[in-house]
Amino acid sequence: MKVMTLFGTRPEAIKMAPLVKALEMDPEMVSVVCVTAQHRQMLDQVLELFDIKPDYDLNIMKSGQSLSEITSRVLMGVEDVISKEKPDIVLVHGDTSTTFSGAMAAFYQQIPVGHVEAGLRSGNMYSPYPEEMNRLLTSRLAQIHFAATQGNVDNLLKEGINPQTIVKTGNTVIDALKNVIKESYVFEDERLNKIDYKNNKVILLTAHRRENLGEPMENIFGAIRKLVEDFEDVILIFPWHLNPAVRNVAEKHLSGHDRIHLIEPLEYEAFANLQSKSYLIMTDSGGIQEEAPALGKPVVVLRTETERPEAVAAGTVVIAGVEFEAIYDVTKRLIVDQSAYEKMAEAVNPYGDGHACERIVSALKVWKKSK
Repeated sequence: MKVMTLFGTRPEAIKMAPLVKALEMDPEMVSVVCVTAQHRQMLDQVLELFDIKPDYDLNIMKSGQSLSEITSRVLMGVEDVISKEKPDIVLVHGDTSTTFSGAMAAFYQQIPVGHVEAGLRSGNMYSPYPEEMNRLLTSRLAQIHFAATQGNVDNLLKEGINPQTIVKTGNTVIDALKNVIKESYVFEDERLNKIDYKNNKVILLTAHRRENLGEPMENIFGAIRKLVEDFEDVILIFPWHLNPAVRNVAEKHLSGHDRIHLIEPLEYEAFANLQSKSYLIMTDSGGIQEEAPALGKPVVVLRTETERPEAVAAGTVVIAGVEFEAIYDVTKRLIVDQSAYEKMAEAVNPYGDGHACERIVSALKVWKKSK
């Protein structure tokens, strides 16, 4: 069975890497890897970490590229690869422009699509943007849906997806995480090695979403600055995004404090280990809402909604929104109320046991036999 995996961003690569390795190790599978390099540098870091050598690299990234440009270049590039390889199935992941465009390219050539991490929904087509619509459209194109949680399965069923095409697998990010966490990990940035993680409350922050640019980001950074100033045992680490719109606001609110560390973006292995050492995580990212609970770290979500309601229901994440007071109050409670903190830290991670890739490979074999 020839399986083509397609991805282009760092988050996709992290979640697809363990699946690529599982396919490579299975004698019944022929694995073809195509990357679009929608994110060039950050993608390459993950490929190197997991020792993945793509068969095809479309290298589409250009400075200041629009969503339309990404979509069209992926569509044309993937069309050529599929025409040459003629895979039995194309596996795409999640909700990026690479995902939707790759699925469309496969559909145009009547090649089945398998959607890894299917069924996430926020209910708002513009938040996250364009991810929510990308995942909705990909669900209409896919013939087999690998859903991480029962909630994701339920979302697909509500939309009329054939239940026989849905497989509940857990999330592949837990598979990836298991392979990179090391108790004795040493960071390249010496500032991170010198922090006393045991006797301080280290907050790890990520913030970059389009919908948070402007006033929401001002509120986020302002509230976090006040938290650091109000609590002497709080240390903030912010691997700030490359986007100047993020950096300018961060510089305004977060610079010039000895317990705030603005650092360059970290490679995945370093970031995963930093999550493991932190007290809690504040983020507007989706994937971190899955990773951090596996490490026993509470997550404060800096968004007004999440497409990962299982984490909210399980108690591993709390939605703070994007207003100054709410962000401050929600996070302050986790700093001062140990019982509230422990309740979140000890909640059961709803995203699986680290065997998602095995389930996907097994499901692909069953699917192939049914054809």
